[in-house]
Amino acid sequence: MSEAEEQEKPETMDEPEEQEKPETMDEPEEQAEPQTMSEPVIQGADMKELIEYIAKSIVDAPDDVKVDEETDEEGLTTLKLQVADEDKGRVIGKQGRIAEAMRALLRVKAAKASVRVRLEIV
Repeated sequence: MSEAEEQEKPETMDEPEEQEKPETMDEPEEQAEPQTMSEPVIQGADMKELIEYIAKSIVDAPDDVKVDEETDEEGLTTLKLQVADEDKGRVIGKQGRIAEAMRALLRVKAAKASVRVRLEIV
């Protein structure tokens, strides 16, 4: 073959073609049941666990981290975070940035649960 004939010849690939999977409508995928937001007690426990997890990740003495939950008659939930004295600065952060970030995350969880919540560092 001459060079001109080789250039005009279409290139073929020896790779196998991709096979499409047939779609089956017979068997629907199992879906998880949607979570209900009407149970603020469970959501409150989640918020408490969230604050406890964050605090334990930050401090030097994670065994001294304690989160107490109190709910008043107006429906306001107060989470009281207790840490060792030498770890309070770590939890509060420079200019209160870490404490504010924890409160922001708490507000998101509270908004999803339709509850009011406040974080106190004692």
